[in-house]
Amino acid sequence: MGFGHRFGMKAPELPAPRPVLWPLRPLESAAVSMSSDNNRTIVTITHAPLEQVTPEMLAWWYGHIPGTMQYAGGIWPRYLVWHPLDHISYELMSPGAVVGPGSRLHLTEAFGRDPGKVMDLHVTVETVDSQAAIMTKRVLGSSMVRLENEFTPASGGSRYTTRLTVGDTTPLATLFLNRIAHDRAFPTPKLAAWTRHHVEEIGNLENFLPDLFRYRADHEP
Repeated sequence: MGFGHRFGMKAPELPAPRPVLWPLRPLESAAVSMSSDNNRTIVTITHAPLEQVTPEMLAWWYGHIPGTMQYAGGIWPRYLVWHPLDHISYELMSPGAVVGPGSRLHLTEAFGRDPGKVMDLHVTVETVDSQAAIMTKRVLGSSMVRLENEFTPASGGSRYTTRLTVGDTTPLATLFLNRIAHDRAFPTPKLAAWTRHHVEEIGNLENFLPDLFRYRADHEP
């Protein structure tokens, strides 16, 4: 079902860590809440404001993660810079170079660089605009993993809220798919590790995205 490396399969090899040029935000910098209903788990993260990062920049970023950028004296894939320790690969499986509604992505990460906490998901993008970036993993018509990133303007930057929903309310989901999603995609230890990872990667955007966004104006669409 694409919920990560299956039993008996070899976990993906972690690339060498990239240089960490800036401190990663601590988990405590964000407000995190978790709730459950109908066998779903919902994690909501209210991040500390992103300074000098506008919603326009965020919309561009989610549309243009594929590609490279200058970093630490070299040229690196943007995805590997976004989280210089945990990210493994980002594959755009649909035609074209720009990510948008309908794009299919294959994301691989190891939270805390722990081979036992690998996320290996195929997702479909629902929305990318100046208000939100939303992607979903569906199985048999049910949303098994849904990640909603919402952003609004704030003085000098953006307010950013993330909502991760594991499971759905469809009959098939409540019958057995939700259990599979929790067991394979996001068991409790991996969900906790993802939360810390996500706070780190979103916070890291304010360290490089403003400069990258200004650079792309002369070099990219």
